[in-house]
Amino acid sequence: MNWDSGTLNPYQHGEVFVTYDGMETDLDLGHYERFLDVELPGISNITTGKVYQSVITKERNGDFLGACVQIIPHITDEIKQMVRETASKDDYDVVLVELGGTVGDIESQPFLEALRQLRNEEGIDNVMFVHVTFVPYLNAAGEFKTKPTQHSTKELRSMGINPDMIVLRSQEPVSDDLKAKIAHFCDVAPNAVVNTPDAQSIYEVPLVLDRENAGQLVSDRIKLGIDTANDENTLNEWEKIVKSLKIQDPVVTIGIVGKYVELEDAYISIRESLHHAAAKVGAKMNIKYLSSDVDIENNEELKEFTEKLSDLDGILIPGGFGERGVEGKLQAVDYAIENNVPIFGICLGMQSMVIQFARRMGMNDANSTEFDKDTKYPVIDLMEKQKQIKKMGGTMRLGAYDCTLIDGTKTKEAYGTSNIQERHRHRFEYNNDFREELTSHGLVISGTTPDNFLVEIVELPDHPWFIGCQFHPEFKSRPNNAHPLFVSFVQAAFDNK
Repeated sequence: MNWDSGTLNPYQHGEVFVTYDGMETDLDLGHYERFLDVELPGISNITTGKVYQSVITKERNGDFLGACVQIIPHITDEIKQMVRETASKDDYDVVLVELGGTVGDIESQPFLEALRQLRNEEGIDNVMFVHVTFVPYLNAAGEFKTKPTQHSTKELRSMGINPDMIVLRSQEPVSDDLKAKIAHFCDVAPNAVVNTPDAQSIYEVPLVLDRENAGQLVSDRIKLGIDTANDENTLNEWEKIVKSLKIQDPVVTIGIVGKYVELEDAYISIRESLHHAAAKVGAKMNIKYLSSDVDIENNEELKEFTEKLSDLDGILIPGGFGERGVEGKLQAVDYAIENNVPIFGICLGMQSMVIQFARRMGMNDANSTEFDKDTKYPVIDLMEKQKQIKKMGGTMRLGAYDCTLIDGTKTKEAYGTSNIQERHRHRFEYNNDFREELTSHGLVISGTTPDNFLVEIVELPDHPWFIGCQFHPEFKSRPNNAHPLFVSFVQAAFDNK
């Protein structure tokens, strides 16, 4: 029932992905952007909360002219309208709709009904249903079991949806005989049962589907007129990308120092961006996750944390909210400065860099007002507009904003241009009251908003690589187009080995 993903705990749902137009979405949308190399609009994320809120708002406005508002047709009509709005946003030829959850979920039933209606309204040639199922392998019996797939397909058909294709997820490849059995019992064409066994990398999955001829099946079913055997339509370029991501030597080791490290999905875009950058540099990425939730007053804990930092070629401090783990991040910044280790700070990571730099230059009490409202040196503070906001959801600085880079900086060198656009998700900013004092001690402001009002990027010129950015560059990295800041950072870390 959440309207968006903005208030969800990373431990439960992983990272929050932000679209260019400022929508906080599920991390799956980030995967879609990386695979398709497109920038998706926020309306691509349809939630139950959005659907019901929209219908209730219309009811309060009298839009239904006294009608009894019901799941069918009002909720289902709203779902169909949102799908169609997505389709018309940028004149797309094909819209891929993922209906999450499991067949039989109470939450999914209005969506299933809406999609059933959509096929009738748009025409059978314009809507294709693909059912993704898991085929478990029982070691004790020594065989795959197809009953879960048969049962879920039967459930779908009872709701009026007949799958045109079934994708079988499995740990190991399934046999052609098993595919034929599923095709027979689930009433789909034998060639429309495709298998995607576990792959070494998620980026291999399109190649697996291509070998199963899935692309041609889709093209033929909805009459796209595409010949996937034609050289122009092959995945040759994607194959090269996958090959570059499989490099085993040399290795560069980056430590992600954060407070949600027990769940890798909390930093999934950062993880993928590091892999993209390593492939570009020509190295294998080895990521180590270090918890920043460290008691720095405990000598044993601090010693153990420092030893872990000493094993790294580079340190990355991601974003986050709340005070827990901040002192550990500050300690990592200090270690990077003292030992000339390349360090990359993103959002709160950048703010940690500013705080620690201020403390090192004599502002011992320097902090963010997020953690200490009474700090003598609030080098990080709320934007004035944010001070008036009481609600949490969707009220931060969100989405893509322009940024102007300063000549002669490592950041400008990495991007190779003066004007960039990056996505934000934060409330607190670099406090301009301390701008002159901090820069006079050597902290360089290498990027600002076009009006030079907000500080977006900081760096230290006499350090091998010390750059912090207020935005989230990980949201724009692609396997075929690694983000320039990540590439520059990984290259510096590799050179630091």
